[in-house]
Amino acid sequence: MNIFESMRVAIRGLLSNKMRTMLTMLGIIIGVGVTILVVAIGEGAANRVKETVAALGTNLLTVWNGPPKMHIAPAAALASATATATSSNGVPAPPTAPNRLTLQQAEFIQQNFKQTVAAVSPIVRGNVQIRYGSTNATTNIQGVETTYPFVNNAPCEKGSFFTQSDVDGSAKVCVVGETVVNDFTGSRDTNMVGQSISINHQEFKIDGILAPKGTGAWGQDQDDIIVMPITTAMQRILDRNLTIDFMGVRCTSLAMMPLATQEIASYLRVAHHLQPPFPANDDFEIHSATQLLQNQQSVTGTMTTLLSIVAVISLVVGGIGIMNIMLVSVTERTREIGIRKAIGATPRDILLQFLIEASIISILGGIIGIGVGIGGAVILANYGGWNVIVVPASVVAALVVSAGIGMFFGIYPASKAAALNPIDALRFE
Repeated sequence: MNIFESMRVAIRGLLSNKMRTMLTMLGIIIGVGVTILVVAIGEGAANRVKETVAALGTNLLTVWNGPPKMHIAPAAALASATATATSSNGVPAPPTAPNRLTLQQAEFIQQNFKQTVAAVSPIVRGNVQIRYGSTNATTNIQGVETTYPFVNNAPCEKGSFFTQSDVDGSAKVCVVGETVVNDFTGSRDTNMVGQSISINHQEFKIDGILAPKGTGAWGQDQDDIIVMPITTAMQRILDRNLTIDFMGVRCTSLAMMPLATQEIASYLRVAHHLQPPFPANDDFEIHSATQLLQNQQSVTGTMTTLLSIVAVISLVVGGIGIMNIMLVSVTERTREIGIRKAIGATPRDILLQFLIEASIISILGGIIGIGVGIGGAVILANYGGWNVIVVPASVVAALVVSAGIGMFFGIYPASKAAALNPIDALRFE
């Protein structure tokens, strides 16, 4: 019997019980579909992080306020441990406010570390109520210096960024993101430059519209933002003193980032009167764009691996299902096998027939699973807003693995069928 005759007989055997064949395929379909979808989600997340880092630039450092740590001298610490600080009326005095990053510290870094630091952008931020015409909304505002577009790679697409004189005079001017424009006008193409917008019941002139950045590494909308002079934000909107939330530091080159990190850390430790050990006692955090990329890739890689293991387990379960059904099929068709052997079929013919049946189930299930996986990725991208990228290698690998599983788990039932004694098979009831 040639291969084509074996395939014809195998297909006929599968079609004789369509429901059982479809249910046997289900495990393979789910396993292949989940594998492709998981890899697509992981690849999309990794690509989103890469795009975010590329947009910011790899030579960007971000200095954040960290949790407060011990910043008093050891002798003072010992004294405070043996006596409770009290106010004049005997009530315990409130704890000393923790050190925070300040505008002066940002200016010091800018002026004194010119070999390693190209520019510094101190930032304060908060949520505000905004109004344009008859429409109200809530968005994020950031108070920044004129170095913001260079440090954060955030140029204006329309209009222009505010000037140093605006910062010095705490002017009521701002630059808005694309999402803000869309929320108020219903179109991202509308030019709001020169118009006025109310921020916390104060009228601000819109000087420019930022170039779109899209969704960030953690899914936040980077275009839902209003940027204004840092002095304006501190004095007119947020009621802040000279402390800032964080600062962006654009290094002169990628090679200078380690030295810049060391210089900034050493300066802030002195400015905050911190005591060793370092960095355990630091009350600030310095992150680089490359660290962001590595950390996010590590997280997405771990999640993709875990979910892929689940998908592989599903494939194995599907393979066990194939073996189970094939064993049932061998038992049900024992008499048929005996008749075929009696009229000249060899053990090889019987083995080939059942292997082909198992392979057809797994390959066809794999093909359907590929459609399910790609379809799921398209649905997530179009209706869920997810960034998913179907990797061709994962499609090929899933199909090869599903075919291999069918062959592997089909060997035992096929061997059992091929080894049947034709006389015993003919007597089987």
